[in-house]
Amino acid sequence: MLRLRLSSPFSSLILLFFVLSVAVHCKTLKRDVKALNEIKASLGWRVVYAWVGDDPCGDGELPAWSGVTCSTQGDYRVVTELEVYAVSIVGPFPTAVTNLLDLTRLDLHNNKLTGPLPPQIGRLKRLKILNLRWNKLQDVIPPEIGELKKLTQLYLSFNSFKGEIPRELANLPELQYLHLHQNRFIGRIPPELGSLQKLRHLDVGDNHLVGTIRELIRIEGCFPALRNLYLNNNYLTGGIPAQLSNLTKLEILHLSYNKMSGIVPLGLAHIPKLTYLYLDHNQFSGRIPDAFYKHPYLKEMYIEGNAFKPGVNPIGIHKVLELADSDLLF
Repeated sequence: MLRLRLSSPFSSLILLFFVLSVAVHCKTLKRDVKALNEIKASLGWRVVYAWVGDDPCGDGELPAWSGVTCSTQGDYRVVTELEVYAVSIVGPFPTAVTNLLDLTRLDLHNNKLTGPLPPQIGRLKRLKILNLRWNKLQDVIPPEIGELKKLTQLYLSFNSFKGEIPRELANLPELQYLHLHQNRFIGRIPPELGSLQKLRHLDVGDNHLVGTIRELIRIEGCFPALRNLYLNNNYLTGGIPAQLSNLTKLEILHLSYNKMSGIVPLGLAHIPKLTYLYLDHNQFSGRIPDAFYKHPYLKEMYIEGNAFKPGVNPIGIHKVLELADSDLLF
């Protein structure tokens, strides 16, 4: 009996031809073809000129559209990633995107998208990364955002979202990075976010948020993985609770430009890897315990703009850009 060895050049050639044939003849799911062509019709020329052909995954002669990544599932190809950023897309968020049900990554950052984020965003059950920062998106974040159970990274900074930060974000068990910086959020930061076991980075700076840190960390065992906490440039009041030292993974604590008061608790200096501590431009008073100055990891501690007693010194150099009036003339 004749047996073909896989290691022979002939058999390897046959195998390669078979794999290529499957890739070429595998059809792209009609649902995804329709959705991408709808998106193509709504986007600006900078994207459209690079999207040639009818099949976004390529048809054998033409490559996949720029920014579109596909994978094979059974007899079909599906779109798994869409990255169209920094190309000055103008107009509302393309709702047709929410028909790409196999998306794991959606990156439309640094464009000029306007209007609300549609509630249909909750349909993207396989989404792991959603990056919409540096746009002009408005209105409230829909509660359906809490249906993205596989989401690990959410970037919504530098938009014009308003209303309260949705509590539904606490329903995202895989979430590690949450960026909500520089929007128009009001109200309190949901303490339910503390239940996110994998959250490493929380940035809600530069909004219109109120409340206290004590309210934020009221859930026992909250924020077990949190390393970076940015609460700066809001309207937070109250003091720094001693319980904040229970966030033992904390490395960056940014409280600048709030309305916080009271003393700086000694327990904060016992956070093992605290590296950057920004307390400036609040209403803190008293003295800062010596333990902060002996901390092996603490590189920067900014304290100006408070009511500390004389002799309290910062750690590191806080560089402030100073411009003369002539520098502002054109």
